Amino acid sequence: MTAVIRTSNLSKFYGKIRGVEDLNLEVHAGETFGFLGPNGAGKSTTIRVLLDFIRPTAGSAEVFGLAATEHSVEIHRRVGYLPGELAMYERMTGEELLRYFGALRDVTDLAEGRRVADILDLDLSRTIRSYSSGNRQKLGLAQAFLHRPELLILDEPTNGLDPLIQQAFYGLTAEAAAEGRTVFLSSHILPEVERIADRVGIIRGGHLVTVASVAELKAKALRRLELRFGEPVDATTFERIAGVRSVSPGDGGRVIDLQIEGSVDAVIKEASRHEVINLVSHEGDLEEAFLAFYSESEEGADVR
Repeated sequence: MTAVIRTSNLSKFYGKIRGVEDLNLEVHAGETFGFLGPNGAGKSTTIRVLLDFIRPTAGSAEVFGLAATEHSVEIHRRVGYLPGELAMYERMTGEELLRYFGALRDVTDLAEGRRVADILDLDLSRTIRSYSSGNRQKLGLAQAFLHRPELLILDEPTNGLDPLIQQAFYGLTAEAAAEGRTVFLSSHILPEVERIADRVGIIRGGHLVTVASVAELKAKALRRLELRFGEPVDATTFERIAGVRSVSPGDGGRVIDLQIEGSVDAVIKEASRHEVINLVSHEGDLEEAFLAFYSESEEGADVR
């Protein structure tokens, strides 16, 4: 697969404060990649290095196979970017801002920006100073999509958007992916990433702790299994099964709640030795998998 984004042992320190360290990441052409982590984990630092807004302390970053520190102008031409912190010209209207960004990119046809604004229910005739934070976010998205870029880099894109507009945004990313364009989405909103991403990278304390598909991460999440028996059952027999993380008996031993990592085969075989009245399985989700990576206290929390 062609790598649209590649970092090699990428590190960025702000004095003694770690932004990211030894980050090795690949994002493939045509995929929607979710870059997950809480605020301060190093997501925005990574994006700023990719776009050459800041220079790495060590290691390297490439976009479209081009070194970020040497070919930033060419990279910017092919990227649509939404920053995590928007700053705009307050006296301009939304339309004027799109025209301004279009001129910077030699784009005279604003049809795509207007289309995105319409989908997001944004009035481009109003001045930016009159916009709410949500409308400013919509305008930021419209300018990112304006020139139909090969790569969209979106830093916390749904900040300030109401649920209906979030749905419209998900449709825009699905449309871009269907056209073979690449979306790199930085977020701390787990359901958002679970909904639209093909693969996910989780960053903690400036370190990339895992990269996997959403399905793979969910498979690692703890699954809750509720068993109801016709007679009291010794719960300790389930505690000895590999993969069982917790056992909570109830109703005098007739009900047992289990948290299980991985296959439930051994649990089902043990349960089948008794009269099973009912079985309810609660599938693990991305949030549980994500939180598992943050279950231990973070070291070196001073990241950006």
